[in-house]
Amino acid sequence: MVNDSGQLYTMEGVAAGIIMLLTVYIVISTTSIYTAGDTHIPDMQLEQLGSDVLAMMDTPNAKDLKSDLEVFVNTGNSTDFESTFLNYCNTRTSGATDELHMSANVTYRDGNDIKERQFVAPDDSWTGRESAVRVTRWVQLPSANPYGGVRVRAVLVEVLLWRA
Repeated sequence: MVNDSGQLYTMEGVAAGIIMLLTVYIVISTTSIYTAGDTHIPDMQLEQLGSDVLAMMDTPNAKDLKSDLEVFVNTGNSTDFESTFLNYCNTRTSGATDELHMSANVTYRDGNDIKERQFVAPDDSWTGRESAVRVTRWVQLPSANPYGGVRVRAVLVEVLLWRA
């Protein structure tokens, strides 16, 4: 026969089941899962690193009137630009180095035309499938510069940076 004590055990079981399901839901929802939305964070960090390196290279020393970036671009010295940029980017505090690669272009105005010149060619590790970021910096050049013109000229230095 069925009596009232059986009904009490059933209600207690249902309540216990709800509590267990709620606990499982809370545990699962609080765990950290790497989602596709988080994939942009390393790219943002890489972009900030490149932007900081260009800003640091564009800051003149106390004894110099021109920054390293201005000198490299004005003289067309792409080899020293590449080695300095990658040295700053790849250096870590632990002493180890990172594996960042880069290419660079300089965009300038020549009369009514906008022209672009490859400043640093990409190395052999570039396949086009890497997750690359683009960082830019405007550089003011004096009148005697390799990009034509007779007055102070602003050129855009554009660096493509990727981790191989």
